[in-house]
Amino acid sequence: MRFQFSNFIVDDETRQLLRDGVDVHLSPKALDLLVLLVGERPRALTKADLHKRIWPKTFVSDASLAMLIAEIRSALGETAREPRFLRTVHRHGYAFQESARELSATADASTSYWLVLESSQVALLPGDNIVGRDPQARVWIDAPSVSRRHARLHVNGNGVTLEDLGSKNGTHAGDARVTSATRLHNGDAMRFGSVGATLRAWSPDPTKSVAS
Repeated sequence: MRFQFSNFIVDDETRQLLRDGVDVHLSPKALDLLVLLVGERPRALTKADLHKRIWPKTFVSDASLAMLIAEIRSALGETAREPRFLRTVHRHGYAFQESARELSATADASTSYWLVLESSQVALLPGDNIVGRDPQARVWIDAPSVSRRHARLHVNGNGVTLEDLGSKNGTHAGDARVTSATRLHNGDAMRFGSVGATLRAWSPDPTKSVAS
């Protein structure tokens, strides 16, 4: 299963947690627990149920579960006092409280998408790819006209869409300013502030039309 929430993607098949397309380390059991809580959202799971499903046929203390919760919170950038994603249900268990959506398992993985900049090119990953001046952004552009979280390129089985994230200097697809999710095509030009870029798509199947 693959779920997207906020700027994260958790993928049970590839065993990864991605933040803006960048891998965030989680231990195997912590990843299992996160996938379980997201998949059961917003239902609160009891500690007994979590023990049974994370450590089947093995006895562990509640302290082991608390350690996994703390590890997940650290990876997601939250604390127990200021939880955004994980809700503690006292004397009961835990729940995932943020909105999330399951990404289609049938998305076309054979098509590759790239954002080509003047001096570099960046492979776009399935799901959200943040463009911005933040060094942790998937597409990092170190330019004064680019906001820290400037825009979002979303990749799924239907292609690529572009959204502005409230940037100061705007996002353009061609000559048009982006004010809502905009579908992109292979070869389309974009501009983030004053920085230009081009979308490129490639498929190993010569009969397949890409990013159309």
